[in-house]
This record gives sequence, structure tokens and C-alpha cells, in this order.
Amino acid sequence: MPEADPVHVRLPNWVGDACMCLPALELLRHAGHPLVLHGRPWARELLEGLSPAGFVSLGKAFGPNLTATRQAAVTGGKPRGVVFPNSLSSAALFRLAGIRAAGYRGDGRAPFLSWALTKPEGLHEVEVFHHLARETLQRWHPGIDLPASPGPRLELPLTPAHRDMAARVLADAGIGRPFVLLAPVATGLHHGQPKAWPLFADLSRALAAQGVACVVCPPPHEMEATRQAAPAATVLPPLGLGAFAALTASAAAVVCNDSGTSHVAAAAGARQITLFGVTRRERTGPWSPDAICLGAEGHWPALPDVLDAVRHLVPPSST
Repeated sequence: MPEADPVHVRLPNWVGDACMCLPALELLRHAGHPLVLHGRPWARELLEGLSPAGFVSLGKAFGPNLTATRQAAVTGGKPRGVVFPNSLSSAALFRLAGIRAAGYRGDGRAPFLSWALTKPEGLHEVEVFHHLARETLQRWHPGIDLPASPGPRLELPLTPAHRDMAARVLADAGIGRPFVLLAPVATGLHHGQPKAWPLFADLSRALAAQGVACVVCPPPHEMEATRQAAPAATVLPPLGLGAFAALTASAAAVVCNDSGTSHVAAAAGARQITLFGVTRRERTGPWSPDAICLGAEGHWPALPDVLDAVRHLVPPSST
């Protein structure tokens, strides 16, 4: 496709959602639009491999966000955008900055959107984001040929710097391959229920007893909770999300909750085991044909089942 005008993209505020909108971002790029990404600071490194035309770092205060967005929108034309979050403030931010944006209606957002679309129901979040990008592009470019649905993988591009940093922290910790990456913490509640599988400590001890190298790599604010949840695992220093994605890709297995790590692992093409107990895979599960999903809404998997899944992925010589 010939290069079109840049598109300003308001990214989701959550790591998992940012990963799940990757097929939608690729659709915009496929149509020839360079991307100016607007999102939380962590998204800059995570999406560096997309080579965006610009990145606008957004905090929690609306005023500074509006100033930064206005500065990015000064292009001499009439900039267009896509708003992925469902909040009123995200739509208002682009409108007040002079960006004509597309997004899903709801929460009183329609007056702030130049293209207000109806959000489809019963779809996975990856499909919801893809639908928004596709419907928007069809309005901007009538007759454009676009795939009707996202592909089977998220396909996050990793940079050499991401891979080098992941390799360096493993080498510094004396971790060879193969190794298992555990992500035992999931912040927040889902309908009042904890989103973290309660048996990660037992899993880490069982794998250590079998001679399987286990590592964790939490962000600074989850360090203590992670140590308690996986006491037999080696703790790696915190990484930016791009390097962390590379770490998941180099692991023999990633064992995680239905959380941001699950989607980062899926985006990086990791060999993953995602554990469910309070959420529904059909809506928020990892978008990967290779992901092993255990448990279900209302029923966490048993420890032997998770151990069996790990053995399926980890080469026998390492156990």
C-alpha cells in the first residue's frame, strides 16, 4: 500500500489489551498509515519493534496529556485517529487536541468521536479491536481490501536490543536453557475473586525438586509478592516489557495466570501455559494456537495437571 497520512492511536491502558490490539495496529499499517502511538510509558519499549512514527507518553493527569497530544497533533492538516480504550476521557482527549477519531460509542463518547461505531458483542477482545480498525479503514478508504478477521497470532516484533537484554540477565543469573518462567502474581480482583492461581509456591518447589530451573521476573512493585508466591524460583531483575517479551520467547515454558503476562507471552510466540479460575478464555484468553490453557471460570486446575503440562513442554533431559 502507498504511504498514507499518519494515524494517531490511543493505546489501551493495560498491558494485555495493548498486546491484544496488535492485529488492529498491523491492519492500520497494512493500509499504509504510519502510527503515532499515544499510551502509558511502558508501551514505548513494548511496541518499539513496530517502528512507530512517534510516541506520546501519557500519564494519569488529563491536562498534561492534552498538552502533549496537541503538540503531537500539529501536522498542518486534519489529523485522524483511533481510540481503543472505552473511556470518555480518551475520546475527549483526542477531540480537544484536534484529532478526528474513530472509536466505539458508549459512556457518552459519541459527541467526541468523528466515527462512532457500535461495539460488537460475543467476540474475543482481539477481534473487538480488529473490528474497530477494519470498520474505520473501510470508512476512510471505501473499497479497500482488508482481512475480515485477525490472524491466529499476535506477532509482536522484538528488537535485537530486547533479545540481548533478556540473554544478559539470564547469563548474569547463571541460568542456562531450558528454563521455566513463572508469573505468579495477578493484581486486582475479578468479580471479587483473586485472579492468581493459589498453587504457584507448590509448583516452584516441585519443579526445583525435579532439577528444573525456574525464574521469575516481576516489576519492582510486585517483587515481594512474587518472592512469596514462588519461593523456589530465581529472581531476575525487572525488565522493560520488550525485553520481558523476549525473555518469555526464550523460555521452555511460561506458566502464568490469565493476566498481562499471558498476552505478552502470546504476542512473543512463547510456549505458554495459562491458568484460569475466575475468567473466561473465550473473551480474554491468550490469542495463540499453541497456548495450553488449563482450568475454567470457577475451577482452578490441579497441581498435577500443571506439572504434566510443564513436562510436555520442557525437554526430558532437563528433568
